[in-house]
Amino acid sequence: MKKFFLSICTVAVLASCGTMSNTTASKVGKSQPSIANTKWTLADNVKGKTPTLNIDGAKVNGNAGCNSYFGTLSTDAASGTFSAGQMGSTKMACENMSVEQNFMTMMGKVNKYVVSGNTLELYQDNLLLLKFNKAE
Repeated sequence: MKKFFLSICTVAVLASCGTMSNTTASKVGKSQPSIANTKWTLADNVKGKTPTLNIDGAKVNGNAGCNSYFGTLSTDAASGTFSAGQMGSTKMACENMSVEQNFMTMMGKVNKYVVSGNTLELYQDNLLLLKFNKAE
């Protein structure tokens, strides 16, 4: 009986996790709230400084984990599209450059966004690349 109960609980937890991600994924490519003039912090725990994303009109900037970055941004709330371009950054050498390299690579691939409450998810088509929490 104990094993049966644990099996049911495990199935319920796994099903609820799958449902949450499917709900968010179903919003990809659909109308989204505007993200103009917002600030975000990467939701993942990373070694070193946590990357940030600041959106200011048609410009984007922040910290990539070591260096400051900047670029242009084109979003369309009606279709949930997101395109960062002409990306540049300062060139300091840091201890853990892999976080920054991965972050900048992902930013270049993003083409869609989904806002859910205080969370911003950036996608390449239907593949989640980066997840941010709203900064205060």
